[in-house]
Amino acid sequence: MKNKQLYLISCIVLLLIIAATGCVAPPKDTSGGATLTFNPAEGTPTTTMRNSYVTEVTPYVTSQGSNVCQTETLGYHTFATPTPLPSDKSCRIYTTTQTFTYNSSAFTFDLKNPPMYINYTVIPTNITGIKEVTSQYGSKAVEDIAYDTYDPQSYFIITVRNKTSGEIYLQDGFGTGYTTYLDRTLKVLDSDNMLIEMKGNKITATMSVWVKPQGNFDDPDNMTFDACTYWQGTPRDVTAVALVTGTPLPTWAGSGTS
Repeated sequence: MKNKQLYLISCIVLLLIIAATGCVAPPKDTSGGATLTFNPAEGTPTTTMRNSYVTEVTPYVTSQGSNVCQTETLGYHTFATPTPLPSDKSCRIYTTTQTFTYNSSAFTFDLKNPPMYINYTVIPTNITGIKEVTSQYGSKAVEDIAYDTYDPQSYFIITVRNKTSGEIYLQDGFGTGYTTYLDRTLKVLDSDNMLIEMKGNKITATMSVWVKPQGNFDDPDNMTFDACTYWQGTPRDVTAVALVTGTPLPTWAGSGTS
């Protein structure tokens, strides 16, 4: 009988121990180490996340303070203009102004060190008048158009050729199938004993020829020229290059009605 009572008491004590042990709950996870803080001004709690993979440090401070001055990089570069070489200087060796009426003139020069630059300006003859044209609009009425244009017989042609064989190195100019620019510069890149010819009609032309003293004259340093310059640009692999500095006049100007 006593044994049964002792066994029953032992079971009751064991059950009480187990019950007492089950009332203690384990601590809950705080979502990866987040710290919950409270901001009284806002009235709501804020969460500051902490990551164990990084180390918080003080922000980098430069010796000039927190405001770092930076120079803005522009979208272009400035290139220094190279100093021209004395050997590239060209000087004027010939200049003339002539009025042409179906006539011509010429001179020779032994071009040993090209290029040779030939600059010319022209004053052509203009013709004016009234021309009847049919309008392309409305009733197709006939209109009188006043025109002021270059005389088709006004031209000026420069020819550079070999003095002996007559081989032409350059032939260009104003009118008669050429340009209508009033001011141009031609460049001759061939080396030879040249014959430079000028011919024209109903036109007044001023022409100047420029060459490098170095290589074309035996004693260039002791020579006197009335004008010298450095031409812009580099020689190209063509015989003549036109450097246009003028603007052609329009073919037609002014209008009227009949």
